[in-house]
Amino acid sequence: MHGIGLIGGTFDRFHSGHMSLIETGLSHCEKIQVWLTSDEIAQSKDNRIKKWDERKSDLESATSEHSSRISIHLLSDEFGPALETRHATAIICSNETMPSCLEINSQREKSELERLDLILAESVFSWNGNTISSSQIRAGLMDREGKPWIPRKISDSDARITPRVESELKQPFGRLIEGPEEDTSIAIKEALSHISDTPDFNGLLIAVGDVTVLGFQRVGRIADLAFIDGQTKRSHWASSSEINRDLYDNIIECTSPAGSLTKSLLEACRESVSSWLENGDSSLIIVTGEEDLAPLLLHPLAPIGSAVVYGQPGKGVVVRWCDEESKDRCRNLLSDFDVN
Repeated sequence: MHGIGLIGGTFDRFHSGHMSLIETGLSHCEKIQVWLTSDEIAQSKDNRIKKWDERKSDLESATSEHSSRISIHLLSDEFGPALETRHATAIICSNETMPSCLEINSQREKSELERLDLILAESVFSWNGNTISSSQIRAGLMDREGKPWIPRKISDSDARITPRVESELKQPFGRLIEGPEEDTSIAIKEALSHISDTPDFNGLLIAVGDVTVLGFQRVGRIADLAFIDGQTKRSHWASSSEINRDLYDNIIECTSPAGSLTKSLLEACRESVSSWLENGDSSLIIVTGEEDLAPLLLHPLAPIGSAVVYGQPGKGVVVRWCDEESKDRCRNLLSDFDVN
């Protein structure tokens, strides 16, 4: 048993893989020092990474039963104390951090210091066979336990909305930005200003509904993903013809009857999100039926930091950030759908 072991990392959105590192360290060391990457270093890689104090709080909460054996410190450079410490005798690593740990020992040898014993923690895998990681969580691909945000029954079958879900959806899910119905550009401009001024925005701009999609077009900023069905208030909308399809990189067609979520709509959502992630492509998704329920799929699928905008008839538009809370809420609602 080692006296002191070192663990270094960002520890953003503390997940099962992080717990594997901690538990491995505790099983081999009397005490472990966890060195958390500074905000300056972490957010230079991805500004969606939580602040140092939040990451520290998450780690403390998750490991509270071992608090007497764990100390948390600020890591302000690549290697921290690992290059020169004479107190620690081990370093706990994952497959991903093993190269850095090997470099640490190489540098220690040049300084005529004892090598640290490298202790490898087992990888923890997600529902899709990938290693659970903070970057995968920020990309919206899994939760902190590696579970999918889309329930399997929704992935495998078409589904119908239930009265409970319908009741839940009557209230705006997000921030309502008011504006006159006869001039949607007023609410759209304010929504864009709100989105661009919010540090959390670091992903897709998604518009759902013909009026909202056309509103973005008219103010000179098309949505990255735009969902239309040729209707407003469940009636044909002649102005839908003004939506310029040539502005989008991809045109995707799918079918989803009113009150339903179909595999066709889910595949269109997945394809459009993937196209943006891989190539930065914008997509216009044309739904035969209704697109109203698409946000229930888009929040689970989109990267954290995306913004979903949809119309609120007679009131304006609603802006909802895509975060872990919105993903979890949508997953719970999707679980209450009836499978056809």
